[in-house]
Amino acid sequence: MYPNFAFDILKNDPKSRARRAKITTPHGIIETPNFIFCATKASIKGVAPVDMKTAGTQIILSNTYHLMVYPGSKLIQSMGGIHKFMGWDGPMLTDSGGFQIFSLGHGSVASEIKGKRMNNRPQTLLKITEEGALFRSYLNGEKHFLTPEKSIQTQHELGVDLVVVLDECTPFHVDKAYTKKSMDMSHRWAIRSLKEFQRLGEGGRQALYGITQGGIYPDLRRESTDFLNSQPFFGSAVGGSLGASKEQMHDVVAVAMENLTKDRPVHLLGIGGVRDIFNGVRQGIDTFDCVHPTRLARHGGALVKGQAREHLNLKNATFKQDNDPIDATCGCSTCQTFSKGYLHYLLHAQELLYVQLITIHNVYFMNRLMSEIRECLEKEENLESLEKQWCVI
Repeated sequence: MYPNFAFDILKNDPKSRARRAKITTPHGIIETPNFIFCATKASIKGVAPVDMKTAGTQIILSNTYHLMVYPGSKLIQSMGGIHKFMGWDGPMLTDSGGFQIFSLGHGSVASEIKGKRMNNRPQTLLKITEEGALFRSYLNGEKHFLTPEKSIQTQHELGVDLVVVLDECTPFHVDKAYTKKSMDMSHRWAIRSLKEFQRLGEGGRQALYGITQGGIYPDLRRESTDFLNSQPFFGSAVGGSLGASKEQMHDVVAVAMENLTKDRPVHLLGIGGVRDIFNGVRQGIDTFDCVHPTRLARHGGALVKGQAREHLNLKNATFKQDNDPIDATCGCSTCQTFSKGYLHYLLHAQELLYVQLITIHNVYFMNRLMSEIRECLEKEENLESLEKQWCVI
């Protein structure tokens, strides 16, 4: 069903579910475990595709909902597809727009994990029904109706390699009855997404991921993974609410991974903390995505090994006369050329160059992390020892 795509497990970790693998796509190979950077609107803010490649990036992600609203998938299709449109020749994944159903209506997953709610935002989610979700554009107020079929059609027109079924990403604060009802509807949406994908006949250009739901409830998670395993998806994604704390998130991911079929790549949606990545890798997750590394850079945060908060805030006065690079062991162009003192100056002078320089470092940091994890698995070395080098446990 998926010509020109393959998932090959190269080595299994004898001490955990972790594995070294590769995903073959028409635009290249993704070595796993790997991290997918979020080019939400077909752009990594402040950084060109060539910089992403130089920093070791293999795959990026764009957002179906945002590109549907503007500039529209048909325009991108008329320009030769998203790879040509944005000048990126590597593999790409799009989410389905389902996360926006959740985030615009209930607040973000990150806000839930931090125990915060975002109740002061304008109401853009108008209605969720069995048919789909009705939105009001955040740009001009125009109404859009996103259905499973529309989501797959939009991703088809964008022309990415890996596409995802439409789901409702349920928030943490709803009860089990709502979570069950939402999960069942997401399963029906997944079937509709699959049928539309098959109707369009991708001819080897795209492969489809299903999403496991069920919130924090182990029995619902098992039911959802049973459903996913029964359908001919190329890959699986772990989505929905992952809990109210990082510890609960780790437990939910473990339950989901217990039952998922092992012969498909598995993606963990929206998670990018270093400790969380190590936990996910041990559970068998192959790919991760999160806006955190690039968003953090835009606020002056530089990712570093062995820090409790995982980053330095370069706005702090302590870096004003610091001639050292962010990390003397880092091979990125920023660390090879610029000091923390210069980056501190750029931030306070509001010179836009700081966005590019710190983003390049954070991208390199994440790619270096994933490369060392892959090497560790390849050599059958101890993941826990590597984790102690990268983060405070």
